[in-house]
Amino acid sequence: MRADSPGHCAKYGSYSLMDLNTGKMIDVQLVQSNECGGSAKMEKEGLIRSLDFLEKSAVKVASIVTDRHSQIQKFLRIERNDIEHFYDVWHIAKGVSKKVEALAKMKDCNELKRWQQSLVNHLYWCAISSSSGEEAVAKWTSFSNHVQNIHSHDNVLFPECLHPAFDGSCPKKWLKSGMEKEYSKINAINILIAASTALFKLQRIVSNKYLLKGVAKLSPRLQTSAIEGFNSVILRFTPKNVVFSYRGMLCRLYLASLHFNENGNREQLTSRDGTPAYKLKYPKHKKGKHTIQPLKKKTSYAYVDNLMRVFFDEVLHEPAKFTVELQELKIPDTLCSQFHRPDKQEAVAAYVSRFSH
Repeated sequence: MRADSPGHCAKYGSYSLMDLNTGKMIDVQLVQSNECGGSAKMEKEGLIRSLDFLEKSAVKVASIVTDRHSQIQKFLRIERNDIEHFYDVWHIAKGVSKKVEALAKMKDCNELKRWQQSLVNHLYWCAISSSSGEEAVAKWTSFSNHVQNIHSHDNVLFPECLHPAFDGSCPKKWLKSGMEKEYSKINAINILIAASTALFKLQRIVSNKYLLKGVAKLSPRLQTSAIEGFNSVILRFTPKNVVFSYRGMLCRLYLASLHFNENGNREQLTSRDGTPAYKLKYPKHKKGKHTIQPLKKKTSYAYVDNLMRVFFDEVLHEPAKFTVELQELKIPDTLCSQFHRPDKQEAVAAYVSRFSH
């Protein structure tokens, strides 16, 4: 779901459903907050409407990939347990990365910074290389041993790491458990305590019960990153700093879907010698790190020509059926309609009287 403004004061919520095999938008539902009892409930309502629409269209949903929204989890677990529910890896990896980054700023834990990206990469590998949720969890928890240079594990589903054996020239600084003896010119006790603190806090993150439940349900093949791309396309049609009517918002969402479906799978540009073309970018969220973006072919707007053709060939010649369908669209009441509206003259008189004193 995408809200029209950040926080819990959103008026509109648009729930988008994509066929991840083709990368095409198949449904967009617009929910107004007073239709479902508050903006916090819009996401669940949007999913319910989308699934109802697919059922009426004779489409059988076998699996769905979402983030870990608690209401969505409960709804799919209890009311729609016929649908297999997976979690998007990026949403979980982002949370884990932020926790490790916060720990690395604490005293005696700065060593964790060098393991931050490795932990995220390991989470993705656990998802795509596992045949079951239990295997994914076994691989994930092995990270606690790996950072200590221990590569044999007490789990039959993943007894040892699959990477080649290290020859001792690896520049990584392994974390110490705090039980080993280490001598140095400086105070050895302080070194052991610091290493033990960093390892202990990292293990708390890796072995968190709520996180382990999420790892067991990671999507092994398809992710929702394309949905995030569609949400950025919506911003071009419905910027968050502009107020739109319900009907105007709905029309703009449909236009964004048409635009995305026509351009979402554009071919990649190639150079004269046939090699794929890429662009080097430095996004703000990467904090100075770069990312590689494939260069795509020029954006197409052929859907506009199709809309104009439908308008002039069908709508203008027989507008009655389109007008009836438009009138059947249920537009919810405004947000202020649920409150008592006083008489304007009485309200003005009370205002003037209060300030005249």
